[in-house]
Amino acid sequence: MKQQSLPGDIAPIDIAPADMAFHLNTGRLCLNAVATFGDWSGDQIERWPGADDLGRWCVESGLLPDTPQVTDEDLATARALRSAIYRLVQVARAEGEFASEDVALLNDWAARPALIPQLGARGEDLVWRADAPLEAVLASVARDAVDLLTSEVLGKIRECAAEDCSVLFIDASRPGKRRWCSMNRCGNRMKKQAFRQRHKRG
Repeated sequence: MKQQSLPGDIAPIDIAPADMAFHLNTGRLCLNAVATFGDWSGDQIERWPGADDLGRWCVESGLLPDTPQVTDEDLATARALRSAIYRLVQVARAEGEFASEDVALLNDWAARPALIPQLGARGEDLVWRADAPLEAVLASVARDAVDLLTSEVLGKIRECAAEDCSVLFIDASRPGKRRWCSMNRCGNRMKKQAFRQRHKRG
């Protein structure tokens, strides 16, 4: 277990290594970024605890071939954008009114130069390039969020049904009744937990 400190007087919590892994199958780039903060209303798992973790996410997400240089200031900026996107998505799902500062922050980043798609040397490879790699990653995340918030896909956003998970994902299933962010993570875990509870009662 990895112990993670939280702000204020909240006691550190034990985080399983599997829970620190990045969620990269939400169906949207911006939701993958939002998922780097886990259980927004509960234990609040920070999957970008340091600048190096943000750089690693850029590579593991397939956005950059090499780890970009990330400062603590860059990390704070990325976290602020992530939080704004989360609030905007949740407000949109509830058909509420956006906070003007969140809209301004998102639009500011969406207006910046994003990642540029380039054809690889072998012809079938897609390579993303940018003069300022990290800034371009955040701009691409912001543009994806703008697209999501203004599309019909907004109605397909679901929140994981696990009590200790708040990952948002696109439900692309035909019946539209997907409950878990991932069957291999929360789905199997919650089913095993339910089985144990039934067995205990029996």
